[in-house]
Amino acid sequence: MNTLLKRQIEKKLKNGLNDIDQFFNAVDDSYNNFESQIFLLQRAMKISSDELFEANQKLRDEAKSLKEININLENILNSMNLENNFLANSTLLNSSDYIKEQSLEIVRINKQREELLQNLEKQNQALNDYAHVVSHDLKAPLRSIDSLISWFKEDNAEILDEKNKQSLDFILSIVEKMDLLIKGILVYSTIDKLETEDRTIELTILIDEVVRTIHVPNHIEIVFKNEMPKVYGNDFRFKQLFQNLIQNSIKFNDKENGFVEIGSNENENEIEFYIKDNGIGINERYQSKIFDLFSKLENNDQSSGIGLSIVKKIIDLYGGKIWLESQEAIGTTFYFTIVK
Repeated sequence: MNTLLKRQIEKKLKNGLNDIDQFFNAVDDSYNNFESQIFLLQRAMKISSDELFEANQKLRDEAKSLKEININLENILNSMNLENNFLANSTLLNSSDYIKEQSLEIVRINKQREELLQNLEKQNQALNDYAHVVSHDLKAPLRSIDSLISWFKEDNAEILDEKNKQSLDFILSIVEKMDLLIKGILVYSTIDKLETEDRTIELTILIDEVVRTIHVPNHIEIVFKNEMPKVYGNDFRFKQLFQNLIQNSIKFNDKENGFVEIGSNENENEIEFYIKDNGIGINERYQSKIFDLFSKLENNDQSSGIGLSIVKKIIDLYGGKIWLESQEAIGTTFYFTIVK
């Protein structure tokens, strides 16, 4: 049992169940510390996600471009053979000196950019490591709170009134919500660091496994528009990708006869997938925000606000893009591409 909670129980319940309100307050006080840590964790993850990814990608592209320029300039300078061919002509010599100076300046700038890129990657790694460590540190006391409240309910079932039971159930729901959030953070922080080897994946088989492992209500039908193609990549990432999108379509479907349609098209360079539903739809003003970390359209205890961020991160890793079309009360279609 968590030592803090054990101490609170011994202190607050020494006079029996007459002090149960004080006990609830003690549990609430011990929980507040988790909220502050979760806030810091969310802030760190926001900093380390899209902005750092975009900065890293931009610097990589610029560094690659500058390396190509350096190679071209070196070839030009070598072909000019200054010592033998141009010493007699001062105008040409000055021009070649200028080119050499500019080349050295570009090399210097290129080195600075590479150093900045390395620093950004180190910061990104540090923030992801922080998220991983804090998430693990939070899971143990959460399990202790959950076990403690469950045992307390069982041991005092005959004494607790309805109000007491509702208070305890509320605490358990908050613990469950935090556990869901922590699991999402762990997946998000490790999705780009998986060490398992890539392989050819039969998406028809993989999606069928995903559908069989999630809860699909009786009023929701999963429809495959066509045979899914094969892709090359990491099995876990693609399971996360389709699981989050399919669950999202199921969760926000309010129709008596709902459906989730999955299909794909491909061309020479990429495969385009879509997942379509006839659910509640998404208001246009929120459509640009739904892929942000910890962004939720509803205050739903069963949603961590990380699922679509995980989806976008996976698609970014495979060089694709994601977008959506949606109308309120009609439904939503998510489109995404994977580069072949």
